[in-house]
Amino acid sequence: MPRDLLPDGYDESLRDVKARIQQAQMRAALSVNRELVLLYWRIGREILRRQREQGWGAKVIDRLARDLRAAFPEMKGFSPRNLKYMRAFAEAYPDEQFVQQVAAQLPWFHLCVLLDKLKAPDQRLWYAHEAIQHGWSRNVLAHHIDTHLYARQGQAVTNFTDAMPTPQSDLAQQTLKDPYIFDFLSLGTEAHERDLERALLAHVRGFLLEMGTGFAFVGSQYHLEIDGHDFYLDLLFYHLRLRCFVVVDLKIGDFAPEHAGKMNFYLAAVNDLLRHPEDQPSIGIILCRTKSRLIAEYALKGIHTPMGISSYQLTASLPEALQSALPGIEALEASLADAAMPSDDTDE
Repeated sequence: MPRDLLPDGYDESLRDVKARIQQAQMRAALSVNRELVLLYWRIGREILRRQREQGWGAKVIDRLARDLRAAFPEMKGFSPRNLKYMRAFAEAYPDEQFVQQVAAQLPWFHLCVLLDKLKAPDQRLWYAHEAIQHGWSRNVLAHHIDTHLYARQGQAVTNFTDAMPTPQSDLAQQTLKDPYIFDFLSLGTEAHERDLERALLAHVRGFLLEMGTGFAFVGSQYHLEIDGHDFYLDLLFYHLRLRCFVVVDLKIGDFAPEHAGKMNFYLAAVNDLLRHPEDQPSIGIILCRTKSRLIAEYALKGIHTPMGISSYQLTASLPEALQSALPGIEALEASLADAAMPSDDTDE
């Protein structure tokens, strides 16, 4: 039927049907994944029981792998290596209810990353919840573990508890890290703030990954005209969960108290010129190469606009595997998502 003969409301109905199909596909994928994770956990639990009661060793696991592959040639995942992951998985998470409610929301190879890289149960649980909440891909999960995100969350010096109501102040505090690790660029000792800004923008996807989920990029060197004078914000973001503008001021050297005064001026201007009536007060982040925590705390005393002060570290390059896992510019405001199930690469 020609498009000009379609009935009113057809396009809206088509979008609705497509959305329902996509939601059904997602539910089906999640259901399959949940059953797979539970199956692997139960196999791992059985191996653990047999090891305790009958002394099963590596040779028995190798034989079990061969027999399972022969019995189910169409199924992957029954390599000796993966059976050992199943055993480690069951040993790390003995509570079946936890496996059903939390672990089964993650793809199997996310769980293997947690087993490989982390020993502390509380850290495994934290990264699992974060991966579920933000839809991290396996590469992004590994990146955050390798850069010790757990230890860096909420460590920046801020005045959020005094300048913002709870629970927004708690959420804002957890949004900031200290230090930030920009492991996709390197700068010489003679670099300036603009050099840092250009380097970050050249790798904007990686920069947004380190900043965290929820940051939508608004602009760099964002122009504000105030009383006939021109001012430029190094980087301007909008945070989708906090519902506020976030001003980032980049410093190539040490933090100095006057940086807080400059940021206070920027935040007052953004609140007056850009902030929508329904937006929360804007937040400032001062990123500097190094800082004295005591000087930073003194600098924020008496300042009533919310701001945080964090240091950053620069390292060599962003791994190619991680580059391919990052979203494009058009998806900066979306959560990092891993829509597809990964291939069974432990079946080697």
